[in-house]
Amino acid sequence: MDRRSFLKKSAAITIGTTLGSSLLPGASLFPFSVSAKSHEQELKIGYIPITDATPLLIAYSLGFFKDEGLDVPKPVMIRSWTVLTESFVGGKFNFTHMLFPIPIWMRFKQKIPVKVLAWDHTNGSAVTVHGDSHIREFGDLGGKQIAVPSWYSTHNYLLQMGIMAKGLKPVIKPQGAVIAPDEVNLFVLPPPEMPPALLGKKMDGFIVAEPFNALAEMKIKAKIMRFTGDIWKNHPCCVVVSHEKLIKEQPVMIQKAVNAVVRAQLWCTKNPEKAAHILSREGEGWLPVNEDVLLRVFTGYNLKEYLTGTLPRPIMHPDWNIGRIGFQPYPYPSATKFIVRQMAKTKVEGDSDFLLALNPDVVAETLVDDTFVKKAMQDMNIYGSFDSDGDIKNSFAREEVIEID
Repeated sequence: MDRRSFLKKSAAITIGTTLGSSLLPGASLFPFSVSAKSHEQELKIGYIPITDATPLLIAYSLGFFKDEGLDVPKPVMIRSWTVLTESFVGGKFNFTHMLFPIPIWMRFKQKIPVKVLAWDHTNGSAVTVHGDSHIREFGDLGGKQIAVPSWYSTHNYLLQMGIMAKGLKPVIKPQGAVIAPDEVNLFVLPPPEMPPALLGKKMDGFIVAEPFNALAEMKIKAKIMRFTGDIWKNHPCCVVVSHEKLIKEQPVMIQKAVNAVVRAQLWCTKNPEKAAHILSREGEGWLPVNEDVLLRVFTGYNLKEYLTGTLPRPIMHPDWNIGRIGFQPYPYPSATKFIVRQMAKTKVEGDSDFLLALNPDVVAETLVDDTFVKKAMQDMNIYGSFDSDGDIKNSFAREEVIEID
């Protein structure tokens, strides 16, 4: 990267950091009220350019929404979680993906009537560090600067779980401040800005969704320190959300939309290479990366590569039999409850006292509406996860498996 390009990237990083840290939570670009236009029978989809959005994009590209009789304009790419959240609240979008903790913050802190309808995907994230660093595991992050995509993200609390398990302290200090050897300084950065910031040595590492871990691996010789799915087995990251008002007024439309998303997820599990092509620059250009990067995301959970050779070892539980990214739509209540409990232990910027008062059972019942996804799965003869045995009595519950080491 030449000096001029680097300066442009640095400016973008600075702007992205300012937006990411000040607006979620904090100052608002839009009023926190659902647009009156949300009653229209038209799905309006916004998405962040990460593989978390895959089911929505594939459902659009393959005509699954159209097959359901829905009029869906082309999904709109948004560069940061802050802007996507504000746009959803303002009514620009009414059916989108969000990091699971964001709807919790929206509904129980900001009193915004958002509903989680389904999981969008599982796993699909990692901790990535400089290739020439001596960072091998969570215990090596002391004194380092690590970026997260949002304070209210699976990434933030999984990272802090790992940090605290090694006796380190997560802190939120201005960049340039003195960081003690037992502290790990965290800050928010939009996902697309993370690889350039790592290349420019503006930080020591990041935790984020794909394809930015694979991109950093392949293009700037960064190393994956740990896959998040190897910490929390088949964990949710992004979920499908809509406005509660729209759900009540247009339940048939919502059911059709969820049908399309479930169908897209099932298709992706059977056609990972084709999904990678459609999302890539060589395909329909939904994500700003080439097909080889996305093939690594969809098929690059190579046990031989990640279990041998020099440290770090991103995979410590090969027996879990998972993938780098996975797809299954059912929002297990046990996972929602775990997230709520963990969020109460996680440091974030701004007032987070509301988390201490949350009852995990109440959150799971109030925030999540699984009726549409259950019907979609049952109509397709799918129960629980896609690889379940069809035992409807037991397949909508599971035990969460979390291991740092």
